[in-house]
Amino acid sequence: MGERDGIWVWHRINRLFNWLPLAALIEKKIICMHGGIGRSINHVEQIENLQRPITMEAGSIVLMDLLWSDPTENDSVEGLRPNARGPGLVTFGPDRVMEFCNNNDLQLIVRAHECVMDGFERFAQGHLITLFSATNYCGTANNAGAILVLGRDLVVVPKLIHPLPPAMSSPEASPERHIEDTWMQVLPLSLC
Repeated sequence: MGERDGIWVWHRINRLFNWLPLAALIEKKIICMHGGIGRSINHVEQIENLQRPITMEAGSIVLMDLLWSDPTENDSVEGLRPNARGPGLVTFGPDRVMEFCNNNDLQLIVRAHECVMDGFERFAQGHLITLFSATNYCGTANNAGAILVLGRDLVVVPKLIHPLPPAMSSPEASPERHIEDTWMQVLPLSLC
């Protein structure tokens, strides 16, 4: 695209991000978001009330928590803790997850934002799932990816996406040749 057009496109795409949804509510029972609920988000309406376009200069605590907070390292660590991602960011315990779900009559929080080795990881007795779809993150993690399939009655079924094996020397054994076969084997088309 060249420097001039490339910079123009980059700015336009970044402006578009400021209008994108910050969360999704499924059947008023499951909320999906990037980061988490942090210290400040107690009600879904707080997310709905964030004005668009979003500007990082506005720097609201709600926005920062939504984009950058993470659950604590396990279910036994409750409350809020400083987050290693940076100053002013927090991790939140299973008590915060349960409080948020109860306040909003929700069953589940689905979030991303962290590479997890099995592609998904349950937290807060299954009321929060971290979902990560990229396999072998940054070419070094050798992690699986996952997607969630919602069945009847909002039953959540994780489907794993396994990393491709290392490239082989012969064209017949190359990973590209087997991508379709791997995808169909790992992700059956039937819903539970």
